[in-house]
Amino acid sequence: MPAGFYPHDAKFLVAVDCIIFGFKNQELSILLTRRPVEPNKGEWSLMGGFMDENESLDKAAEKVLFRYTRQKGIYMEQVGAYGEVERDPGDRVVSVAYYALVRLEEFDTTLASAFDAKWVNIHQLPRLVFDHNRMVDDALQLLRFKVSLQPIIFEFFEGKFTLPSLQDLWEAIYQMPVDKRNFRKKIAAMGILDRLEIKDKSSSKRGAFYYTFNRQKYDEFIASGNRFSL
Repeated sequence: MPAGFYPHDAKFLVAVDCIIFGFKNQELSILLTRRPVEPNKGEWSLMGGFMDENESLDKAAEKVLFRYTRQKGIYMEQVGAYGEVERDPGDRVVSVAYYALVRLEEFDTTLASAFDAKWVNIHQLPRLVFDHNRMVDDALQLLRFKVSLQPIIFEFFEGKFTLPSLQDLWEAIYQMPVDKRNFRKKIAAMGILDRLEIKDKSSSKRGAFYYTFNRQKYDEFIASGNRFSL
């Protein structure tokens, strides 16, 4: 890359850190790893890496996510930039955080051991390196906002889900109970789900029907002047 027009301006590193959310066993968790290098080697950290000269921030985030999950097409969104001068004792580093929603059904558990990583409940997080705890707090706040206004909650599921599991996820994200009847009434009123003729009987003999999110019905719902609210 040529020197460009700013030879006398400061140069510093740009990093990407990813808050990787996953949902399983009624828990919302984040994938953490032991930091492999100094400074703060061995301490708990988010998944991250540096942006290369010839890639965008989004591409850098996709690179990090694929490295640690081996999944492509993961839903992700930028949380914000973190540029305190002393945030990283190793060098002058500006980090841009992204949150991502991973479908744990597709997650290769051997990857966690390969990277000395583990899934941790969001309410049992250890102290993380640098300003990573702040990134998690900001990401969770943004996730809650987006879940209330956009149908991104369905990104946590691989194809189908039950209404009890959807409610469990909502309660895990917001950390508060919700009335089952009102929750289902609100979803039914939007008419954006398709019920399948198969049931999940893992938790009861009666079982619960599986549903799928119908993108076409959602688009028609929004085009008619309605607003998604969950």
